[in-house]
Amino acid sequence: MLGLTCIDVDGTLVGSSNEVLPQVWAAAERAVAAGMHLCLSTGRPAFGRALGYAQRLDPGGWHIFQNGASIVNVATGDSVSEALPIELLLELVATSRRLGRILEVYTDSEYATESGDRRAVEHAAMLGVPYVQRDVLSLSRQVVRAQWVVPLDGQAAVMAEPHPGMSLHPAGSPGMPDTMFISVTRAGVSKGGAVRRVAARYGLETGQAMMVGDGENDVSAMQVVGYPVAMGNAEPAAVAASRFQVGHVNDGGLAEALELAMVLP
Repeated sequence: MLGLTCIDVDGTLVGSSNEVLPQVWAAAERAVAAGMHLCLSTGRPAFGRALGYAQRLDPGGWHIFQNGASIVNVATGDSVSEALPIELLLELVATSRRLGRILEVYTDSEYATESGDRRAVEHAAMLGVPYVQRDVLSLSRQVVRAQWVVPLDGQAAVMAEPHPGMSLHPAGSPGMPDTMFISVTRAGVSKGGAVRRVAARYGLETGQAMMVGDGENDVSAMQVVGYPVAMGNAEPAAVAASRFQVGHVNDGGLAEALELAMVLP
């Protein structure tokens, strides 16, 4: 059995219903009971629905949020965060205000957006938090991540724009299929680096770990583990990085991956 399985949320744990299938929860419970560590590895923040998923998957464990910018122990509240430098944040805010593009800004425990666009409102509901329009520079704690929220056909333009000193992590969600979320962190921050740090905290080698994902932002984590798994609905980049493939998220493909993790050496 593997010691650690890392699990993406959108398109892996959660499908188009924005709910986790019963057979997936059942497989996760069997894995934890057998002694495996489960680690949420998501672009979502450590609050709302994502925090609930992490607490149910492995209530005493370390979990990866915000594409590696936040690593949080959900039992103790301890976190290892990678700050987004203020000068980079100010550049993003200026661009957002100039172009009228949706920008979300995140700390470990809260977020803000100035946009009243319906995508901003729908995303708050998907995250499981109240929608509140507020100044993105009003957050009191350290900012770790920003995020562009754009239509699908707007992704290429954003990705082509210069973002010096920053890493961009694009991801979609079955819950909002007409929208692309482009997470922005300090350069060098990724799910892959965070998986290495979590494995080290458990005294494990990444060769003893599995990463299950479906998107481009999962590839860095898939590249550092011994057992990268792509969902049946995965993007080509995730499939290319995988060693195994399982079923579609809406068919409970993650349960297949967890069963596989329990029998691998």
